[in-house]
Amino acid sequence: MSDLPRKAVTRTAKLAALPLGFAGRATWGLGKRIGGRSADLVGRELQQRTAEQLFRVLGELKGGAMKFGQALSVFESALPEEIAGPYRAALTKLQEAAPPMPTDTVHKVLAERLGEDWRELFTEFDDKPSAAASIGQVHRAVWHDGREVAVKVQYPGAGAALLSDLSQLGRFARLLGPLIPGMDIKPLISELRDRVSEELDYALEAEAQQAHAEEFADDPDVLVPAVIHQGDQVLVTEWMDGIPLSEVIADGTEEERDRAGQLLARFLFSGTARTGLLHADPHPGNFRLLTGDAPDGPPEKWRLGVLDFGTVDRLPDGLPPTIGTSLRMTLDGEAEAIYELLCEEGFVKESIELDPDAVLDYLLPIIEPAQVDAFTFTRSWMRNQAARIADPRSPAYQLGRQLNLPPSYLLIHRVTLSTIGVLCQLGATVRLRDELESWLPGFSPAGTAPSVPEQDRPTAEETTA
Repeated sequence: MSDLPRKAVTRTAKLAALPLGFAGRATWGLGKRIGGRSADLVGRELQQRTAEQLFRVLGELKGGAMKFGQALSVFESALPEEIAGPYRAALTKLQEAAPPMPTDTVHKVLAERLGEDWRELFTEFDDKPSAAASIGQVHRAVWHDGREVAVKVQYPGAGAALLSDLSQLGRFARLLGPLIPGMDIKPLISELRDRVSEELDYALEAEAQQAHAEEFADDPDVLVPAVIHQGDQVLVTEWMDGIPLSEVIADGTEEERDRAGQLLARFLFSGTARTGLLHADPHPGNFRLLTGDAPDGPPEKWRLGVLDFGTVDRLPDGLPPTIGTSLRMTLDGEAEAIYELLCEEGFVKESIELDPDAVLDYLLPIIEPAQVDAFTFTRSWMRNQAARIADPRSPAYQLGRQLNLPPSYLLIHRVTLSTIGVLCQLGATVRLRDELESWLPGFSPAGTAPSVPEQDRPTAEETTA
């Protein structure tokens, strides 16, 4: 393999074969039902076979195909457990077994982007990649000043492959819908496609990562590696060890799961409040649990390591107060008020009139984690939510189809859902309401402001600067 796209014709052919495989399995399923097997049993077997083929192809191709697979991965909690097991196994292979670039290709990119004398920048450079992602791979190295670093090298031709893959996937998005109950696949693919140029721009990624690294420097809960050097298609950052969140999900202790979940929820809301940037790629591969020198010490001392700032939503004023206000109104049972606010913000189109009490009934189960002091996120809870919204016979399904998601909320919505999906994978018990009251504008009870921890409050000099 000389570079990521390989032959465009080969990539397109592999992706184009997916809907043919789906159609073939549908015909096979119809035959099984005619033969007497239950529709539910056959449906689940179809789902399993489809997931296995889909993620095998996505893993082989990397690029936009793999990016799409990673975006889907956090929603596997919505699947029935007998399907989710093989699904998780396919996703693990997708994230861990992507074939690396040949060494000579890596060296060629480094020479082109860092100069022919690129080796003088490092005292050590490991040719074997430590991680492979959708548009690049990471090599461990030692910078010339002795610091351990991660060197992220973009695959040659990644941009063309991303756009081609996502365009091809978009053509049969409807066929992928049954994989994730209650989720519309087409907007997800469209959004990923719209953000291709940002993710390919390592200058933007470096800027976003450094902003987080500076804001969270010496933070007791979150660590973001600092940027050491940035060039076109090459990004050098501090190296960070830790337990990958995928390993915590697979076999972490209860303490590890709960601590990781609490910190993930905290970072989702605090990161945006403190930096004006929303980390928009919350799949497990981008997080580490850092236990430091005391893995057996108190979980309160463990931190969350955060990687990959290639996709961010720029929100200089933080998350819209409408989100916090609507959550608080829903918790307080203010059906008329929440309905009026949703209408004002465009969540209910002018041509549609809904019953405010029905809207409240639709929202309450979704915000159940914020109704209690501590909530245990589970796959069964996620499955119940997905089934409630995806069942055409349910009132929630009909109402959900009438609600509208304004474009400015699309990425925020996906990131929130993705984070909840990871929390369910962790099975973490999280004090979510604490994080909402501390960081989410509009959520605190009337007359009070979010209680930003003292160490994170701006100084007088910063306020007047």
